[in-house]
Amino acid sequence: MGQSTSNMKLFQAHDQPARPADAEHFTGAASVAHIDRLVEQPRLNMYRVTFEPSARTAWHAHTGVQVLLVVEGCCRVQKAGEPVQDVSAGGAVRIEPGERHWHGATPDAPMTHLALNIDTKTEWFEQVSDAEYAQTHVE
Repeated sequence: MGQSTSNMKLFQAHDQPARPADAEHFTGAASVAHIDRLVEQPRLNMYRVTFEPSARTAWHAHTGVQVLLVVEGCCRVQKAGEPVQDVSAGGAVRIEPGERHWHGATPDAPMTHLALNIDTKTEWFEQVSDAEYAQTHVE
């Protein structure tokens, strides 16, 4: 077998420095760590996002696919016009391009997910209201 010109790269999501999430796009306490340079084509950005109880993103949409991998806790997620859903640790959510949505922690526990954004830019909208967040959810 011939020699490979590329090298395996290891990334430890929990070792990446986190910064507080910006209040313009998040409600409540959350932190974001950007794990970059994973894949150049298609461009893949990964973020480790930790939400304190009831913290959540604002409504937003992506130009490409976003995959959420829930690693701790339970992720509350909603696509516009659909019921709120809870996804436990070990679960995943695939969000299609253009789907207006939000995600965050449940009211009673923190949550961490890895967000994989594939060839995508994010368009942010208004904050998720407390009434929207508190809607009856399905599991």
